[in-house]
Amino acid sequence: MANVAVVGTQWGDEGKGKIVDIYAASADVIARFQGGNNAGHTLVVSGKKTILHLIPSGILHNNKTCIIGNGVVVDPAVLIEELNQLQKGNLFPAGTKLYISDKAHLIMPYHKKLDVAREKSASGKKIGTTGRGIGPAYEDKVKRTGIRVGDLYDKDVFQEKLRVNLAEKNFLFKELFHEDIMEEKAITAEYLGYAEKIRSYVTDTSLILDKAIKSGKKVLFEGAQGCHLDVDHGTYPYVTSSNTAAGNAACGTGVGPSAVGHVTGICKAYTTRVGEGPFPTELTDETGARIQKVGDEFGATTGRPRRCGWLDMVLVRQAVRVSGITSLAITKLDVLTGLEKIKICVGYKMEKSEFTEAVPANLRVLALCRPVYEEFAGWEENIAGARGIKELPANAQKYLKALEELAAVRAGLISVGAGREETIILEDPFLG
Repeated sequence: MANVAVVGTQWGDEGKGKIVDIYAASADVIARFQGGNNAGHTLVVSGKKTILHLIPSGILHNNKTCIIGNGVVVDPAVLIEELNQLQKGNLFPAGTKLYISDKAHLIMPYHKKLDVAREKSASGKKIGTTGRGIGPAYEDKVKRTGIRVGDLYDKDVFQEKLRVNLAEKNFLFKELFHEDIMEEKAITAEYLGYAEKIRSYVTDTSLILDKAIKSGKKVLFEGAQGCHLDVDHGTYPYVTSSNTAAGNAACGTGVGPSAVGHVTGICKAYTTRVGEGPFPTELTDETGARIQKVGDEFGATTGRPRRCGWLDMVLVRQAVRVSGITSLAITKLDVLTGLEKIKICVGYKMEKSEFTEAVPANLRVLALCRPVYEEFAGWEENIAGARGIKELPANAQKYLKALEELAAVRAGLISVGAGREETIILEDPFLG
């Protein structure tokens, strides 16, 4: 029996929320291992849409253990609001437990203010952040000045760390960005108030996971964003501020790497990107606009329209290699229904250079690359009711087969609609 990590193979927004929700039915523990409320996982159950930003997507199932791991950066205001919304909608099952790592770092008000101020002053060199304070929070974590969730329960420690951070941040606000400074007293009162509201959820989640794994429980590790937003392996600097690759499932939750036995890569049947950065297969024509509209390609967190393009297998192959992906979950295949011709990018060309296995690290080179396409005939049939591969149109089957061959990884799941039930299940990843 294998524990399973779920990661995105593209630039995020691949539909991980739905897949985690489906796999959570078989899991005992669902653990989020990186990112913050810059992620938005959309679930549609019985026609009702639920968007989660911090809480693991398995929360809608009863008798589960959901964990926000140490690798996540937590905005307590967002977390409390999310909890309230779930409870108000009767979506937090009585038998399901939620735990937050006491080692997870907090997003503070000055992180959000700094995030927005930097982006505003970037003058043409914007990264395209969500403005949620994610980057500045990870920045403080790495330079060892961050405030962790557990610090909320030692008032002296919390206030001392806050004082040190505000001295630096207020200097930047006043002297560099010409913004108003922030008050220590107000932040202290706000965050100590949050501390009491989340106290019952805070613990050493590494111990909970260790006991679960040793007792044979099934663990699902949930990632956010996508492999090409990884701070090391993505299209840097147009990336997020954490490691989104599957290897961080261990570090971001406090378990050993041997705990992860299977890695599912979520691959949208086309490619999207939010924010800035090169995008070789981007479609700026009517086809791109159609995919955006039919696929409802607008950010769950920000509402920003996503740039849309053909499926890019250079991206996917690199994700397979970097994350050790053992099966793919293909999402939004239904969005391609009605297109006369569909293309898959099998490589990039730039003058005499070719790239087929990896995305060039030099973004100036990537921006000059032109995609090499294979073309496939489309299909007209509605596929939302398909529950087996043979129920799909012949051309859809050919498209999927080509995708598997180009990725050199089999498909374990195919999503043919937004609903939980609109899915073709080909294998159980927990069986290894």
